[in-house]
Amino acid sequence: MALINKIREKSGVAVTVIAISLILFMVGGDLLGPNSLLGGNDNQIVGEIAGKEINIKDFQSRVDGFRQNYEAQSGRSLNEGELASLRDQAWNQFVVDIAYKKQYDKLGLEVTDEELYDMVQGNHISPSILQAFSDPTTGRFDKNAVVNYLKNLKTLPLEQQKSWENFEKSLREERTRAKYENMLRLSTYTPKAQAEKEYVAQNTKANLRYLYVPYFSVVDTTIKVTDAQLEEYLSAHKKEYKGTDTRSIEYVTFPVQPAKDDSAALYNEIKELARGLATAQSDSAFAAMNTDIPTPINQSYATMSDQLKEAVKTFVPGGVYGPYREGNTYYIYKYGGTRSDSVSSAKASHILIRAENQSDSAKTAARVKAEGILAQIKAGANFEALAATSSADPGSAQRGGDLGYFQNNGAMVKPFEEAVFSASAPGLIPRLVESQFGFHIIKVTAPKSNTLYRIATIGKTIAPSQATRDEAYRRADEFANTVKSREQFEEAVKKNKALVLANANRIPESATNINAIQNAREIVRWAFKEDTKPSTVSPVFETEEQYVVAVLTGKSDAKDVKVDDFRDELTTKVRNQIKAEQISAKLKGATGSLEDIAKKYGAGALVESASDISLATGFLTSAGFDPIALGKAFGLKAGQKSGVFTGENGVFIMELVNKTDAPKIADFTQYKTQVTQSLESRMSYLVNEAIRENAKIEDRRAKFF
Repeated sequence: MALINKIREKSGVAVTVIAISLILFMVGGDLLGPNSLLGGNDNQIVGEIAGKEINIKDFQSRVDGFRQNYEAQSGRSLNEGELASLRDQAWNQFVVDIAYKKQYDKLGLEVTDEELYDMVQGNHISPSILQAFSDPTTGRFDKNAVVNYLKNLKTLPLEQQKSWENFEKSLREERTRAKYENMLRLSTYTPKAQAEKEYVAQNTKANLRYLYVPYFSVVDTTIKVTDAQLEEYLSAHKKEYKGTDTRSIEYVTFPVQPAKDDSAALYNEIKELARGLATAQSDSAFAAMNTDIPTPINQSYATMSDQLKEAVKTFVPGGVYGPYREGNTYYIYKYGGTRSDSVSSAKASHILIRAENQSDSAKTAARVKAEGILAQIKAGANFEALAATSSADPGSAQRGGDLGYFQNNGAMVKPFEEAVFSASAPGLIPRLVESQFGFHIIKVTAPKSNTLYRIATIGKTIAPSQATRDEAYRRADEFANTVKSREQFEEAVKKNKALVLANANRIPESATNINAIQNAREIVRWAFKEDTKPSTVSPVFETEEQYVVAVLTGKSDAKDVKVDDFRDELTTKVRNQIKAEQISAKLKGATGSLEDIAKKYGAGALVESASDISLATGFLTSAGFDPIALGKAFGLKAGQKSGVFTGENGVFIMELVNKTDAPKIADFTQYKTQVTQSLESRMSYLVNEAIRENAKIEDRRAKFF
């Protein structure tokens, strides 16, 4: 203010100019931004639902309401990830208010004031009220607490009154949604013919022999796929390939890594801390005051880093050890010995086989598959390799099934936890373990232990100096200013051995991360700007502890699907079609036994058997679950061979050895219930998808946030 007063004394004109400049600086983003009125874009519509446009001001108002409630309850400000989640909640609320309400109104569904009263303080209390007004210690619900709260509501701050109003609104919406879904669920009907079909599929058994030539037996490089073939396939399967607005980029990163001077300064500091930790009267208090990374004083193997697991084996009570470096953090430890804990930890790996749905037939198919994999492992197959190729748990599958250390405190589902913690030695558990997630094949890699290690820990992270940051930015800026196209970009990376070229394909407009780059919204928004054309090089972006320079390599348009949008998928499909034609042509006209035909075909042809399988649970050894092959086989007569045909993953000739038809029964109630329950379990998801599709939702939030 003193500076502004001084300027005012010198020149009124100067004050006016500077004041205008300050105002434009402070609000320029709102007035002159890409989505502003003065910036040449009067489109303030954040989306459209069932023909109704959502204005950015209305949307932001709802987000602000959610934020106020959240911050009032949590007592802190939101981070960017939490704010993004609230925007999703606000958007979904608009979908309910507009798209769902249309359906409710057509059916005359509503929640009356009397019904709301009954939900809040009557005889049929809502689960949300039960949760909000239950004693956290005993878990008992106190209706009087609700009544007293409502009596005093008008004396509470306006924010709390507004929160209760929104809470009651959400109760009405939950109950209306439940009525709607229950109405549809109760309308689910399974005719007797469908129940009978399910019974026959589960209980008709067959013994099969088959010749199978998988697509992978033909080397990909021997098959040439042209763009014309891809275009023809895409044209014939347009409904299978829905377009989306995406962008593809290549990029390089310039990490802001601490320099040697930064590391040396911290190393000297932590050695001083080590001396203090050794003599401190309260090592836990000293560690808590000086660490950058809070760590519990008592640790189990389940909570230790890999480096500490090895180091602790050499620790002696009372000793100070370190520094140990993990990434950009130095650690020192003061060891205080061990004690037993009521909670145990163990380490295990698993292979998860999940049923396709909740029907008995699907569960049986999953069990058969899991038993087959377990048998392979018992016979000597590599557990890690099978986990990588067969497990339905993607997180652990890429680590060979490894789940790391965990405790017996409910971290894992009960059947899994009981199986692991009942094992007294490492090794394969010789039976399947079933949980709500599916069938688990488990290998215990470290049996249970309840030992706790008392370790006072100080961790100090190396922070790069400003000079280090400036140098990283200088290198990124120099790179960005010397390349003007994708070709120059890639050529510059080749010449600079310190740079690594990375790519990210089909990035959606709403993306917040790009590969391992967190908080990458600015890069995404740049890629989707109208003036960012393919081969455009970006400015320097700062994300976390690195600078990023990108080049746009491709676009996809939701309204104009091109081959390049799905090139890899289309190429695989067309290549397999060509392989199928080549394999079929080679097998066509072959006679004799399946072994004779396989011998004439040569390398790649497999002859296998399948015993006592059904249509519902049929699993072929090498081909897996192939409904086309099973359908062909069950349509044959005993001793009959099919012609050459294409299955899911290869070419077949099926032979039915014999078939035992399902016994005649009069009551199909059990199977009718199975089919009905399977449909009902998917009802909520299917209803949601149908309403959203019918509403023709256009979500343009990514252009604003």
